[in-house]
Amino acid sequence: MGKPALGGDGVGGDERASGRADSRLHSLLRLSRRLNAQRDLGGLMRLIAREATRLLRAELASVFLLDHEKRQLRSVVTLDGEHIRFDAGSGIAGAAALTGKVINVEDVSRDARFNPELDRRTGLRTRNLLVVPLRNHQGEIIGTFQALNKRQGAFDRDDEELLGALAGHVASALETALLIDELRRHEARLVQENATLRREVVACFATRHIVGLSSKLQEVLRLVERVNDSKATVLISGESGTGKELIACAIHYGSPRAAGPFVPVNCAALPDSLVESELFGMESGVATGVDARPGKFETADHGTLFLDEIGDLSLAAQAKILRLLQEGIVERVGSRKGRPIDVRVLAATHRDLDAAMRDGRFREDLFYRLNVIRIRMPALREIPEDIPILANHFLRKHAEEMRKEPKALSPEALESVLRYPWPGNARELENEMKRLVLLSRRNLLQPEELSEPIRRAGAAGGDASQGSPSARSRPLAEGIRAFERSAIEQALHAARNNKTVAARALGLSRQGLLDKMRRYGVGGNRDRTAGRE
Repeated sequence: MGKPALGGDGVGGDERASGRADSRLHSLLRLSRRLNAQRDLGGLMRLIAREATRLLRAELASVFLLDHEKRQLRSVVTLDGEHIRFDAGSGIAGAAALTGKVINVEDVSRDARFNPELDRRTGLRTRNLLVVPLRNHQGEIIGTFQALNKRQGAFDRDDEELLGALAGHVASALETALLIDELRRHEARLVQENATLRREVVACFATRHIVGLSSKLQEVLRLVERVNDSKATVLISGESGTGKELIACAIHYGSPRAAGPFVPVNCAALPDSLVESELFGMESGVATGVDARPGKFETADHGTLFLDEIGDLSLAAQAKILRLLQEGIVERVGSRKGRPIDVRVLAATHRDLDAAMRDGRFREDLFYRLNVIRIRMPALREIPEDIPILANHFLRKHAEEMRKEPKALSPEALESVLRYPWPGNARELENEMKRLVLLSRRNLLQPEELSEPIRRAGAAGGDASQGSPSARSRPLAEGIRAFERSAIEQALHAARNNKTVAARALGLSRQGLLDKMRRYGVGGNRDRTAGRE
């Protein structure tokens, strides 16, 4: 009797089947390692599509993610880069996603679930299809994994097992890649938002956004721009509410340290017992339950520290600040080891430090250390020509913030505002304008809507001016002119230089607007005639 022939259903056929299975197993293991090493979502999807088509001898393989809320399947990446989205309630892939079953269709033309719309959108011609559900580590279905068009014949039982085994590795790698992709996109959004916010902050505190045209304020701004690039300490003096912190911000954000922190400290609000720990920090173990923490100087490293109301500090605290400024080393409370820091110090006070030095309440050596550059902020009563501009600015600002219609002061209300001495300076003026925006139902604000002290000042000024010019008449006229010019410039900017639209917004005729533009030299029209405009 002869030996049985190899192949067919004999021993040789079994060996070849076993060899193919072993080969597929080794390929699956190698692919699993490559999947786990791939963290880029696009690269992972291309790897999956390419290797699945090779292992299954198919024309195309793709992954679809299930959107449970919208009940849709959406592609991530396919071999040809096509991205599609379709209703999970229709189609064979949708059926696999919703039922959680493996679906193997030998001839899709005979399956009522097949959706030919996908072929029309992708340009494919699907003959047969194998789909397995993708499950996360909790067993929840997150999508489907499918292979199209077996190159020879139809997908068999071995293909189902292979695609099912591969789906487990794909789901795990896909979850990781999706998480990393989301984290990267979130990081990119944060970077973009941070850059946008920094640009907005820099623009907000830039000197060109500090409102006022008076010669005294312009002199302050020119000085700020000259000292921005230096490391010199600056002492800013002036009454409360004059904008000392705003000037400190402008110095910081206009300097090379703008990318570093700006750390303001209100020295008047620091109790003597906390001054050292707040400014210089504290080491752990100083007291029971106390953890180590940095002080304001360390927090401001490579940036700017703004010591507001420095005249209110005790002599002991002044001595420690002087030592730090001289040595550039901060020593935390409870530590004997100093830390070098790079901080620019800006200081401000509403007090008369010269008198404080004479009385022994402020150290002379610290004063001269801080007073390298001196900036004095003028009180609002010293720059009455800026009052209308500031009032208009605050009205517009708070109307925008509260999403209310723009408001403006009537000439009578403006006169009362100009005659009031404003002891609280620009801060008091802003609070008054904010109150008007919040409470008034009118767009043109009248004197009776002003706070009582301001109304009284306006009435007293009006009575005093009868029969003879008021001592404040010149600043009043200058303020009204500055207010009108500012309003015209803003209206033209908002109307993109369309004079007809700007005139309508201002309640003027077009010719009236042109006359005022010529009078105030707005838009370079000082020497032009109305006909040329």
